[in-house]
This record gives sequence, structure tokens and C-alpha cells, in this order.
Amino acid sequence: MTRLLHRLAQPWARADGAYSIPGTLVVKLCLGEAPEHLPSLLDVRRNVSEPARFLNVEPVDRILKHFTDDCWVSRLHSSMRTWGKMDPSEDVFDDVEHAIGLSRTLHLEVDDECSIANLIDALRQLAIVEEASPQYLCSVPFGTMVQALDPAEARWPREEIHAPEAMAFEPGDATVIVGIVDTGVERHHPELKRRLRSGFNTVDFDRSDLATGIRLVGHWSGPDSDPEDFVGHGTACAGIIGAAGEHIPAGVAGECRLLPIRVLAAALMPGREEPVGIGAVYDIDMGLKRGIDLGAKVLNLSFGTAASSLEPADPKPHTDIVKYGVARGCVMVAASGNSGKEENFYPAAHDGVIAVGGVDRTGKPCSFSTRGQHVALSSPGEGIVSANLHGYAKASGTSFAAPFVAGTAALLVSYAEGRAEPVDGGDVKRILKKSAQPFAAGTDARGCGAGILDCQAALRTMEKEFDEKNSAALAVAGGRHG
Repeated sequence: MTRLLHRLAQPWARADGAYSIPGTLVVKLCLGEAPEHLPSLLDVRRNVSEPARFLNVEPVDRILKHFTDDCWVSRLHSSMRTWGKMDPSEDVFDDVEHAIGLSRTLHLEVDDECSIANLIDALRQLAIVEEASPQYLCSVPFGTMVQALDPAEARWPREEIHAPEAMAFEPGDATVIVGIVDTGVERHHPELKRRLRSGFNTVDFDRSDLATGIRLVGHWSGPDSDPEDFVGHGTACAGIIGAAGEHIPAGVAGECRLLPIRVLAAALMPGREEPVGIGAVYDIDMGLKRGIDLGAKVLNLSFGTAASSLEPADPKPHTDIVKYGVARGCVMVAASGNSGKEENFYPAAHDGVIAVGGVDRTGKPCSFSTRGQHVALSSPGEGIVSANLHGYAKASGTSFAAPFVAGTAALLVSYAEGRAEPVDGGDVKRILKKSAQPFAAGTDARGCGAGILDCQAALRTMEKEFDEKNSAALAVAGGRHG
């Protein structure tokens, strides 16, 4: 899809870049430079507040007025303290949000005819502007899906990674929340309806945002509490993590609960019969932050943007929100990509994210799996049977490899909480790599990570580390009192 979007005309932006929405950009100001009392973008979209007209920051406004007659400004993010409150004056950010820059990341809407590329170049020359970027689009699927249901086929990936044995050892904790950041989830699916928490939707498109030939379907205008899936991609990921076990094996996360976070709309592309998911990068970030603030300990991120589609001066997508997740102790798991090349897709390539490649039934890396030094490990990614909008589907792609790792991460978090031991994404990543199975003999697995996911071995590795730490602590205590 990315190559298709490159070919579609976007006169407001650079022709060779990733597709960006006309009339919108995101600007991050330096610490202490953001104006006070700006409404959040969510409050503006909910008609709770009106956006500000220009920034009231002289050097920034001077450049804006040179390129556009109108500019409407809001903060991209809401603070963690104010979710659910209707009074925008209470939007108070904490030290973490200030330090990372979420409080000073601004969403700007300008004239559609404005040359966004030239405006951004000018803003980047200002000392008080830390970053400026177009509103790029991200897309899924990282893979393919076809309708199918053969329960025997559904078992192999779970057995390959020893998921049944893992769930017998640790059934999962219903208080551990896994965020499915995707196209939404089919909430009434028999495999999922009893595992889902109330979710939400941050998708907000106007038909004029997209190039001619792209047609939005389903719900796509305005944030709300309805995370309904019109693509099937998010539902498939959710089934791998949290299926109830009606007609396919139970999800890898056992009794952990799922939080549907719809950040991608459904769109029909020229020459395609099935919809794909598309979303603005910063709408995705808005959904990610809200999921983190609502307590999601694990986040499955089966989407991405290739570094090669960005301009050299562009900030890497999702940088600040990944830092925020790390600061809040979240475990973030992302698909490495489906290019079959060695390259970076974001968010998978960020430090603090567990990047996952795909392997086939034989334990060999899938031909489509994107490689790189940042890839932590691989898991089954070919011929995966999971839930779908109208029953079940067989899916292939790193989009469907990542949920096996996210589900295992949720079991590790559940086990750690049962032992009253704190863990974060770094701990989980290290244990997953340490416990991984080897790739098939003779396989070229360079850039595919430490090996293949082994759920049971990961839990046993964590158990051993906790036991050794406790034994050492007891020995020290005994020496003091001996």
C-alpha cells in the first residue's frame, strides 16, 4: 500500500515521501516554550473545546502567517491525570509527560493549499522548535488473510511454542491488560466477547484527507468508545492473544484481558477487494498514550512505517510515545515488517520495543520477514488460524507473529505479579531472548533475533531467576543474623 500511496499525487508534500494528510502538521516545541491553556485534540474533536487560533508564540506565528491565512492549534495529547474529565482547564501534565515532550507536542491545522513541506522546513530553522513533521499515514496489514477453519491447523503454532504447557504453569491474571492497538476488534465474536474490556477509537478522518481512489468504509469520523473492526486485522491479532478456545486453541495470554484500541480505519484501495487499515501516525500515538494511561501493561503493535519512506530530517514515528511507555513500565511488542529485507520499520526498530520476525512450520524464517539487528526473536507467522470478522481465517505475516510474543509477555507479567516481583519491558525482552529455541539447522537466520519463541521456557527462566534472587537474599539475611 505504501508504494501505491507514493504514486498518488500530494502537491502539499514531497512527492517521494510517505503519504501525508493535507493541511495538518505536528510541531514539538522546546521545553518551556509551549503556550499554556491549549485544549487537547481529543477535547476539540469531542466539541468540548475550541482550538486556539495560531500559537501566540511570535517567531512561530510569523512563519505560519507567511504560509497560511488560518491556523488552528491544539495539544496532541491529554494528560494522564485528566482522562474522563470534561473541564479542559484541569489538563495538568506530570513530570514524565513534560520531560518526554508530550505536553508540548502540538497539532496544527492550516489551509489545505498550504505547502506543508516548505512550512515544515521553515519551522525547523527556529531554535524553539524541537521537531516538525507532516501527519503521515501508516497502514496494515503486515500480511494476508483468507477465510478458513481447520482446528487441526490452528494447533501447530501454539504447540510449536509450547503454549499449552506454559498456560498450565501460569494461566494468566485477569487484572493484566493487553492493548490491541490496531483496526479494532469484533466485540461479539464468541472467541473474544468474554475477554474484552471496554475499548475506544481515535480514528478521525475527513474524506478530503485521502487521495482520490481511496474509499473509507465503516466508521471513520470522530473519536468515541466504539472500537469495532471493519478490516479483521485487529480481530485476528486479538484471537491469537486471547481466544476463549471455542473452535481454536485458547489465546496465548490465558485469562489476561484485552483492551481494543482502534487507531486504524478501514479503506478500500484501487485494485483491491478487501479493505486495509490506515491511520494517521499521531492518531495512533494518541491511542497508544490513552491505552498506557488506562493501565495496559502489554501492547501489541502489528503495524509500522518504513524508515525509507521518511525524509532524513523527519522524526522517527512513535519515538516519544515509546519513551512514555518505557517510563510507565509497559511491555511493547511490534511486528518487524513484511518487506523480506534488512531494514527498519517503526515502532519495531525503537529501543524499548520487542521486535518480532516470523518463522514457518519448519522453524525457518519466513521469506517475507523483515530482518535487522533490532529484531529480538521470531515466532510462528505463516498459516496462522485465528478469529476473523465472519468466523475464522488463516493469516500470514509478522503482524500475526507479534501477538504470540505479546501473549507470552502477558503470562510473564502475570507470573511476576503472582510472585510480587516488578518487571518491565527490558526484563521481558531479555528473558524471551535467553529462553528462545534455535532456528532450524542450516538456516540463514541473520537479523531474525535470538531464536524462536518458547513460552514454557520463558516462564521457567523467569521462575529460576526469581528463585535464585530470593535464595541469594535469604543467604545475605542469614549471614547478617548468624
